[in-house]
Amino acid sequence: MGMKVWIDQDLCTGDGLCEEIAPDVFTLLDDGLAYVKEGAKVFSEPGGPEGLAVVPAGQEEGTIESAEECPGECIYIEMD
Repeated sequence: MGMKVWIDQDLCTGDGLCEEIAPDVFTLLDDGLAYVKEGAKVFSEPGGPEGLAVVPAGQEEGTIESAEECPGECIYIEMD
């Protein structure tokens, strides 16, 4: 099973915990909000549910922890 993830930027508090926990999956941009990424590609245009990124192998646990710790509760995980 594959895992995908996206962030609802309308709910993002810009706390940065997701980037600290799983830097291979999440990044904060200049707008102060978190976005998901696949390698060097950041899903910021568009973000939200249209910016659905595949979680790299081995990053599933960090992605789940990021979603659980997120103060904005804005990280959504989908399973294939």
